[in-house]
Amino acid sequence: MDAKMETIVGVSCWTFCSVGMMVCNKAAIGVFPEECTLTALQMLVSIVILLALCFRSIHIGSAYDVLCWSAVTPFFAGMLLTSMLALKHAPMTLSIVFRSLSPILALVIERFYPNPLRLSQNVIASLGVMIVGTMVYASQLGQESLIGIQWVLLNMVLAVIDRCLQRLMLAKDQHPVDISKSGVTLLNNALGLLPLVAAAYLTSEFKDVPGSIAGLTSTGWAWVIASCLVGCGISYTGIWAQSLISATSFLVLVNGNKFVIILLEGYVLHNKVLNHTQIIGACITVTGGIFYALARQALEAEAAKAKEDNESAPLTGKTRLV
Repeated sequence: MDAKMETIVGVSCWTFCSVGMMVCNKAAIGVFPEECTLTALQMLVSIVILLALCFRSIHIGSAYDVLCWSAVTPFFAGMLLTSMLALKHAPMTLSIVFRSLSPILALVIERFYPNPLRLSQNVIASLGVMIVGTMVYASQLGQESLIGIQWVLLNMVLAVIDRCLQRLMLAKDQHPVDISKSGVTLLNNALGLLPLVAAAYLTSEFKDVPGSIAGLTSTGWAWVIASCLVGCGISYTGIWAQSLISATSFLVLVNGNKFVIILLEGYVLHNKVLNHTQIIGACITVTGGIFYALARQALEAEAAKAKEDNESAPLTGKTRLV
């Protein structure tokens, strides 16, 4: 397979998994409403596939690294669980729109990093576009959407903390741990099972599981199995796609996929009727997300160039300011 064809296939597979993950999860939680058990099942399938196919690439430096990473896993498990709850109580588009505001919270948290990125006018403008789009979409929501919004906002907070902690522990210029990407994925799923099992026990979910399993039709089983496989597939195809295209192209692709989900829910699936104002608001928000990805990538490239110039500057007895 030549490089061009591999890029097309790799990006197409990731796009399919990215869109499919949300669609399959939405359908799976509809036929199997025990969210803790469903999320735990998806994580268990990921563990089995990782151990079977990626065993050689799993590297964990020390018990101390595992201890450090264990701070991430509760937020990872909480992110997956609240994502499932958000899909259970809200349409996919609502999740997409409100979670698009996560960069605002992430920027606040990153202010406390050792080397935070500075803000630019383009970043601030793109955040403004996302806020306007969200307000347009939210203006058409009814009272029945309040529960869903609460889960989406909690999911957004947990997702931002999870990603910020992961960046802190994986980025070379922060406080990295000696764990490979496959090792990190394995720890996230293995350690994340513990709080999910505890949550299922505390909510007495286990007693409802046999009845839900007995009530699953062949179609229901198909959706549950598909959600497990797609959830695992997106991890591999995400790494594959990122190795084939630039970081900026990947960020734009991430946001571009959201247009597909909006169109699917608005015009194909018909599980939630969206009016034209909501579709316009959602599209404005996603467009703002694309602009934000481009603006942030420009800042990161600028910061990397400044660091390179500073390190290559001749020593003259004075500190060069950047």
